Amino acid sequence: MKDTTGPAEKLLVRVLDNGSRLQGPAVAKYVDLLRRAHPDESPAQIVTRLEKQFLLGVTGSGSAVGATAAFPGVGTVAAIGAVGAEAIFFLEASALLTLAIAAVHGIEPHDHQQRRALVLAVALGDAGKEIVAAATGTSLKNWPKALTGQIDNKQLKLVNNSLVKRFVRKYFAKRSALVLGKLVPAGIGAAIGGAGNRAIGKRTIANARDAFGPPPTTWSELRTVPPAA
Repeated sequence: MKDTTGPAEKLLVRVLDNGSRLQGPAVAKYVDLLRRAHPDESPAQIVTRLEKQFLLGVTGSGSAVGATAAFPGVGTVAAIGAVGAEAIFFLEASALLTLAIAAVHGIEPHDHQQRRALVLAVALGDAGKEIVAAATGTSLKNWPKALTGQIDNKQLKLVNNSLVKRFVRKYFAKRSALVLGKLVPAGIGAAIGGAGNRAIGKRTIANARDAFGPPPTTWSELRTVPPAA
């Protein structure tokens, strides 16, 4: 069968898979470190910490890239290159947030295909969960667990293809105006970059809350805090 995947889709898959391969084994440890640092906090409070760290990171990266256009001697090509790097950072940060929240809920994808589908479905919101729910034959409320336990590899690849194509259309439609705004000089690009990333970041957080629902009430519903290393 002829490969109809375009360059944008291939780039997205590469970014997400590179990020998830690094993040996958480290996510549970990351959540455990937060729990050790804040032993009295509930799962909901840890999720709130994850959300705040994510929003702070993507807002700061958007502002920093927007600010590059204000520096004398920074050419358009260099500024666009910085924007591209920042877009990759945003995607990887979104992946880390999604997988970390999933870990709090006791959902642990087994491979990069599952991680890719989970990240993309959360990022897409309603459209993403409808694609997964239709493929798994489950309700819209239970799709994250179904995705990591009730779908074979062949079907999962088809789901990922649909998610990737949908995400590319939606993501680049939203980011195109933001990219141009970040290139505006005199400090305006920094404001646009920070505010734009914050808005998209808040949407990512809202999608994750909707996807996973309320966190477990207590950690005893999952696993205990591991001993300190």
